[in-house]
Amino acid sequence: MHHLLPLLVAVPLLGAALPAAAGRRLPRAAVEITGFVVSGGTGALALLLLLNSTPPMTEWVGGWLPVGGQSVGIVVLGDGPALGMATLASLLTLAALAYSWRYFDAPPHGHTGAFTALMLLFQGAMCGFALAGDLFNAFVFFELMSVVAYALTGYRIDEARAVQGALTFGVVNSLGAYAMLMGIALLYARTGELGMSAIGRGLDAHGGPDALVLASFVLVMTGLLVKAATVPFHFWLPDAHAVAPTPVCMLLSGVMVELGVYGAWRVYGTVFAGPGGIPAADLTRALVTLGILTAAVGAVMCWYQRHIKRLLAYSTIAHTGLFLVGLGVLTPEGDDGIALYVVGHAAVKAALFACAGVLLDRFGSVDEHALHGRARSLRATGVMFAIGALGLAGLPPFGTGLGKSVAEEAAGGPLTVGYVLVSAITAGAVLRVTARVFLGLGPRPEDAEYETSGSGEEPETGGLLRRVPDTMTTVPAVLLAAALAVGVAPGFGDLVARSVNEAGSGGAHASAHWTAPGVLLGLAATALAVILAALAVTRPTWLAAPSWAAPLRRLQSGHVGDYVAWLLVGTTLLGALALPGVLGG
Repeated sequence: MHHLLPLLVAVPLLGAALPAAAGRRLPRAAVEITGFVVSGGTGALALLLLLNSTPPMTEWVGGWLPVGGQSVGIVVLGDGPALGMATLASLLTLAALAYSWRYFDAPPHGHTGAFTALMLLFQGAMCGFALAGDLFNAFVFFELMSVVAYALTGYRIDEARAVQGALTFGVVNSLGAYAMLMGIALLYARTGELGMSAIGRGLDAHGGPDALVLASFVLVMTGLLVKAATVPFHFWLPDAHAVAPTPVCMLLSGVMVELGVYGAWRVYGTVFAGPGGIPAADLTRALVTLGILTAAVGAVMCWYQRHIKRLLAYSTIAHTGLFLVGLGVLTPEGDDGIALYVVGHAAVKAALFACAGVLLDRFGSVDEHALHGRARSLRATGVMFAIGALGLAGLPPFGTGLGKSVAEEAAGGPLTVGYVLVSAITAGAVLRVTARVFLGLGPRPEDAEYETSGSGEEPETGGLLRRVPDTMTTVPAVLLAAALAVGVAPGFGDLVARSVNEAGSGGAHASAHWTAPGVLLGLAATALAVILAALAVTRPTWLAAPSWAAPLRRLQSGHVGDYVAWLLVGTTLLGALALPGVLGG
């Protein structure tokens, strides 16, 4: 079955050609059905290959097999994590296309097939990045994914804010990509190889790490952590989410950011984990430090947002920090927990953005204060928003709760407290929105001046919706059901653990299952989230933004020059955290 692996990339890329070429002449329904068939077929193939990924598969595209240990061809990997991410990307693309069925107003350029074509290109690029077995082709798909994401973010080119958000996104991520490419060039200069496994063997053959290895590690990881929206590389994400169409937000937060985390895990484990790479203690220091910083900043900024899409974007940043902490402890249990956490979080976050899109297209606003009590009639959407908040908190039996439970146990000590607090704060912010917007609870917040309120937004439909289409409520319901299934499906946790550990540690198997401490911590986080939301609604002055939080808000300036400066700061910080092991070697 390994010969089928390249089809996961080829099918969506070729499928995008039809709506791109004939979108002006085909009926809109035909274009959208084409998108469903291509994305759904690719997802089904990815799932089939995932179920047959033991032992892991390898395919040399075009039959260019290595000769004498030297390779020039393109290698595609089909192990559990790679195919899992490809499956996740494909199924979320299908969900986003279903959500947007007859949904968008006709774009300003009049090409009805453009959106479907871009979404399929995005899917193909994400699958290619997940499956890539050599660094250069990972970079190629990394860039294709980025370019398509820029176009999708600024899809409504008649809106200045959309163009600005896409430009900021493009500049920051392009600089990250340039850093990654320079790191790949250094590795090629040292080893003469581009395959990840071959680079790892080449570094080991040269002895211990040195300045070149450190520089290549920092540059490659900078590119991946920019994509993962790790602090201080994160500034592009809230700006992009605020202006991107809702289906695009579902993919940006649901899978693209997670692909950055996956890329960091894959590259370290395959390239830099040996004796010639970066010592494990230094990687732990780097990832755990950046993870704690990311989780803390994301949680604080999430709590003090009133723009609902920005609030959800900062929640993604906060949970990305938790992912990095879990991976940074470098244990099989930590990897297993984060794999489950990523799957559950993807479904929950995509569902929450889908519900936010309903508010935008029904009321022309995503301002928590302006929408106070106005969405009482949207009972189903309100219930799903609340359920999504509970999923963010890690309430058993959600898949997020199972993944968080396993990761908390692997991290241990004070890091466990961080998991509980960050989950509670982000979930509490979403519950606060639910209480105010869908139930009208508490006093109406005062209209204080706020730089990003979310009022006066343009709906993504032809006009304000009088009736919410069934697809816009069915899709988030299915996604939330999937998040629950991750936590309750018998044997699913062990299946994920076995796949991850076969890829990461040569077959060592760790079990991933519910434990009593994990359940209690999930309940504690949920209870704390409810308490925080209740206090925020009934006593808004108690939890108003303190003076120390103002500088964090000012850092999100919207000026791309500021964001570039912080990218350089983050690169320097990453190098400083990894430097001690190189000096010791």
